[in-house]
Amino acid sequence: MYQQRAEMLAFDRSQAQVLDVTIVMPCLNETISLPHCIANAQDALRQIADKYGLAGEIVIADNGSTDGSQALAESLGARVVPVARRGYGAALIGGCQAAYGQYLLMGDCDGSYNFTEGVAMIGKLIEGHDLCMGSRFDGGIAPGAMPWKNRYIGNPALTGILNLFFRSGINDAHCGLRAISKEAFLSLGLAGEGMEFASEMVIKASLRKMKVVQVPATLSIDLRDRAPHLRPWRDGWRHLRYLLMLSPTWVFGVPAMAAVGVGTLILAVALFSLMGVIGGEPVFGASWTIGAGFLICLGHLAAIMALATHFHGVNQGYRQLRPVLRRYGDYLTLETMLITGGVLLLLSAGGVGALLYYWSQLGFTALPTVLPTVFAMTGSVVAMQTILGAFLLAIINGHRATLAPKDILL
Repeated sequence: MYQQRAEMLAFDRSQAQVLDVTIVMPCLNETISLPHCIANAQDALRQIADKYGLAGEIVIADNGSTDGSQALAESLGARVVPVARRGYGAALIGGCQAAYGQYLLMGDCDGSYNFTEGVAMIGKLIEGHDLCMGSRFDGGIAPGAMPWKNRYIGNPALTGILNLFFRSGINDAHCGLRAISKEAFLSLGLAGEGMEFASEMVIKASLRKMKVVQVPATLSIDLRDRAPHLRPWRDGWRHLRYLLMLSPTWVFGVPAMAAVGVGTLILAVALFSLMGVIGGEPVFGASWTIGAGFLICLGHLAAIMALATHFHGVNQGYRQLRPVLRRYGDYLTLETMLITGGVLLLLSAGGVGALLYYWSQLGFTALPTVLPTVFAMTGSVVAMQTILGAFLLAIINGHRATLAPKDILL
């Protein structure tokens, strides 16, 4: 048995050496559409061989079909790769990892995509691009092929947010027909199990500054006799949450700057009013100044979380370190943050001590203003967050005192 397995592995390796292109299709109970899709993919491989001289294969990434899809696919000349982990993304990841080709062309197994349109995509990869996306909005969508809420609301909105966050320059981030080099695919470390896989690939490729290009693709009505696996609201939310999880700048950084900016402005105006620099009635009273202290504490915490998640992305290999952090990263150490937090904590403790002394001189009656107390308490919270955040960043960076990770993408 072991000898037979070794011979099979040797055969697999020899096959891998002579194949250049793999067409990968995720499959879950697709006996109706498989004959059309495999025939279409074989036509695409013939065109790729004629135009570029590249040999290829068809991989059906089966996600647990119970209708005989596996046997049908093999009888039609495809190689079946079983993928136990369920989900659209999980199936594609399993199929692409098992692919022999150095260029991967993937598309749905429902007859909605024309794999011959992927010939141009393979050409883009040969030219040196890492990822080639299809655009259904450029190529054309057949009447009834895409629900109106997906076509006019969901897809444009999610693609717009993706471009705002990650500047991908793609107008159809969720097109199922796409091509990517095997090397680029493996380097991205894709993990999305569901439909969010489509966004994840574009996002991580954009973050890594890969060469991404787009060509027209058409979308036809699928050949299924049942409802599609796509669930617009559920899968739309999964896409959106993935966009947010991969964008620490927008989830943490922008709110941090806004909170700290507004809080600082309120406290500055209140302080100038107390000092007489600004005449007239105070613009901000006790409630406003307490709220400002809260905003500064919240913004500071969000800033630490922005750093932590940004560093995590760099360590995972799908994000580049920001230039300012690359330039001054050597100064961002556990010790400098601990010293900064410690000094601020001592100053805040001194402020609290001065307030207690002043309070005792007033006979422990109510203070005329809460502003000094807000300054002292806010400083104390920010100091403690700085100290605790320093250890958090050190742990994220592999328990090293240098908090900014080395940019492995340089």
